[in-house]
Amino acid sequence: MSIEWVNRAIDELRAWGRAHGRDVDADEVRLLCDYASDYLDVNDLGDFTQVTFEELLLDIYPRKVIAPPESASETVAAARTLVDFLLETEEIGGKMAARMRAALDRIEPEMPVALADTSRFGMAKSLFSAMGADALEQDTSPPGASSGVLPGPPPRSAPAALTAAEERGGEPCGCPGCSPLPPVRLAPRETLAEAALRVPLLTDARRLVQWMLAGGRTLAPEGALRADDAAEAAAQLAVADPAFLWEVAVRTGLVEVSGTAVFDADDPDPLEVWAAAVRFAVEDRTGGGLTGEPLLDEELYDLLDLFYRVQAPLPLPVVQEYLDDELDMAAEGGADLEALARRLAYCGLLQAGEGTLELTPLAVWGLHEIYEDFEIETPEPPDLAGADAAGLIDGLLAGVLPDVAETGITGWLEHRTPAQAAAELLGAATGVPAVARGIAVTIVDRLGAEAEAAVRAFLDDQELRPHAAHWLTARGLTAPALTPDEVLWMSVDMLALALPAAEEDPETFAENMAASGPPSHVIEEMWRVDHPDVVDVLELLGRSLPDPNTAKAARKAAFKARSRAIG
Repeated sequence: MSIEWVNRAIDELRAWGRAHGRDVDADEVRLLCDYASDYLDVNDLGDFTQVTFEELLLDIYPRKVIAPPESASETVAAARTLVDFLLETEEIGGKMAARMRAALDRIEPEMPVALADTSRFGMAKSLFSAMGADALEQDTSPPGASSGVLPGPPPRSAPAALTAAEERGGEPCGCPGCSPLPPVRLAPRETLAEAALRVPLLTDARRLVQWMLAGGRTLAPEGALRADDAAEAAAQLAVADPAFLWEVAVRTGLVEVSGTAVFDADDPDPLEVWAAAVRFAVEDRTGGGLTGEPLLDEELYDLLDLFYRVQAPLPLPVVQEYLDDELDMAAEGGADLEALARRLAYCGLLQAGEGTLELTPLAVWGLHEIYEDFEIETPEPPDLAGADAAGLIDGLLAGVLPDVAETGITGWLEHRTPAQAAAELLGAATGVPAVARGIAVTIVDRLGAEAEAAVRAFLDDQELRPHAAHWLTARGLTAPALTPDEVLWMSVDMLALALPAAEEDPETFAENMAASGPPSHVIEEMWRVDHPDVVDVLELLGRSLPDPNTAKAARKAAFKARSRAIG
């Protein structure tokens, strides 16, 4: 991006706005110029055309910019201001201005739809959106940037991130590349050590070392393989790049070198060797020896760091887009993803799934070591399986990844009979917020009829009675009939469970309510329920329900509930 012309243009725009008494959204216009410069080869204000706006607002923004659909009107308004500025400063003529304004008229109704279409999201936007609201609430925008739009910043290499942190006195900058790492549970050391012994790259390096030692061969004066030895090793050992393998062996401690002499290393720890291999891969310029692509070798940390942060397999098209777009490999003819996947699997870093790629457990451990070297906090998820019921609920409320949560719940249940599990969970769900109670009830819902006696014991608990009766009825067991008030109370309680998720993703909540939400006549009566969250639930329904009459009923009920609380 040409920072100079953008800064100059924004200064001129602000001066023009003051001179003409115009309210100028300079921050929004700066984003337009930044992205036009980055992705559309716009190097001056005069390079803007109507096609520039079409590509920016209907292609680049949906792929790159994290912004709510309702922000589209602000962006289009800023674009119209920019057109006025371009015309009055004679950067464009009247005919071009007319074409631009017509294009913006077409774009305005289409842009909110494009911003909401997740299938259009690019790699970085998808990843940073998936990090959740907490990551996006950090101030990651440049000084003066619009608070309503967050451009996905480029990943930062480990050395650059470390240097930037040092310049700030060790403080993180707040961008997703420097944002807190997710909790990750590492595989057992014994398992990792066994896997490290089977990494093909290191296995071939060990074979080369033994071949060199067995033949009593020496090195060239600079410590590299002699050319004739490299050619002979390639033929006899069937390896593609003996010179690179030798460098790996030396850098990871598989062999000791003194001058031109070669000595056997003293039984190195497999995990120490692997840790050195990962550091070599992500910290040194290996010239394409690792991936076959010099550019990707230099940017390998960024790619692996993103895999670590997502903690899930990434679809191959998403990885392809990241390589070609985010790492600018399209300019190099595009990345050969199949070849890259094979190469990084050979190096022990990535493993393939059904149309996906993900880090190997070894790679996760190796990156974890590097983060610790850089003094980046590397949290581990709580031991949910070993916790008591309250600890399990608290751990799940803390927001662990879905696979960690599922593993923890399964492990926790395996250590208890169904009756014990139900008794402990429901006992921990008494007198707690609805979200915690909902988690307990949801886990108990996994249990079979063996837990009947334990669940039935909570029919006398005012808060748990409706849930216990529902559980019994769902399994065809004898259960007391619920009163209308108890049915209403349980409806409010289960909606209260959804409050955090609804606040984070109101559109999905609204869709769910449209499909299976309570009818208007039920909502009208909810204000009578003696539940601590009834006002919040009704206000949420009033904001979220797509049917205007039902939403109005919820708002009226919320008013009655507030009035009753005041009274």
